[in-house]
Amino acid sequence: MARSSDPLSFVIVVIMRLPPLNAVRAFEAVCRHGSILKAAEELNVVRGAVRQQIATLEGHFGRKLFLRDGRRLVPTAEASAFAEACGAAFDILQRAACELEGVVPGRIRLGVPSAFAVWWLMPRVAAMQANLGDMAIDIVPMSVVEPLQMHPELDAVIMGGEYRPAAGVTAVRFMEDEFGPVATPALAAMLSEEPAAMGRLTMLASRSVPKLWDEWFAESGTPPVAFSRRQEFEDLLLALAAARSGLGIAVAPRASIEDDLQRGQLVAPYGFIARPSGYSLCCRTPDAKRPGFAALSGWLHQSGKPSGKGRFSAPSSE
Repeated sequence: MARSSDPLSFVIVVIMRLPPLNAVRAFEAVCRHGSILKAAEELNVVRGAVRQQIATLEGHFGRKLFLRDGRRLVPTAEASAFAEACGAAFDILQRAACELEGVVPGRIRLGVPSAFAVWWLMPRVAAMQANLGDMAIDIVPMSVVEPLQMHPELDAVIMGGEYRPAAGVTAVRFMEDEFGPVATPALAAMLSEEPAAMGRLTMLASRSVPKLWDEWFAESGTPPVAFSRRQEFEDLLLALAAARSGLGIAVAPRASIEDDLQRGQLVAPYGFIARPSGYSLCCRTPDAKRPGFAALSGWLHQSGKPSGKGRFSAPSSE
């Protein structure tokens, strides 16, 4: 049997059947916001249109992508993984379109934990800007720090503590940190060497970092303390301000209160221990090697180096 001379006769052509782009966009927005209403507002359409796009995507895949939890829609585990990949793909597409149009971003919108911004980053902002030249940095304080994939309006975020980057996100650790309970010298003088003595004080907590006390108990090997009173604040900034006023005792990352320690406004009666993972700069993977992001990462890494006895480098305008 003679072999065909047509080279294409032995090639198997696979046609990739991609899902409808509008349906994917609606689906990704719903998963990111956790709400059909908020997704509809972002896409500037009515809720019915978003529901129709979700139905279209479920028809494409032949499976349900969401489960009902009361009045809430919860994505399945497979749908959540697909949503992460979609978010990363949209980011890559948007940046590729900017490159094609010759648009070079002149600024980086950087989300930063509020306490870290006020007490560590802002005193160094002049040095940072001098190092970055023409690249402007918009610092966006975040009372509740959320991963970058939840904030398409931001170019990068600084994350503290344990963090596992999502697909399409690169995380570069630039600074170690310590954390521990802090209070005014007057309150600390009331305590004994045993951490259980903290129970007579008011526990100051923050809804922006709700697990900070639990993390300290776990990492220090200290049994959880039964406090006589607990008071919560929306932001870690407020909890630390309350500690400074003498209201009670709070757990604080050392980088955020270094100046208070040096001035003697706060003391750490049980010292500090290493905080898991320190601080990381997180950006979308295609951006990681861009000059502006590389310069920002380099400056953060240099400024985050300890400068003797575990203290962090002092602000400099050089």
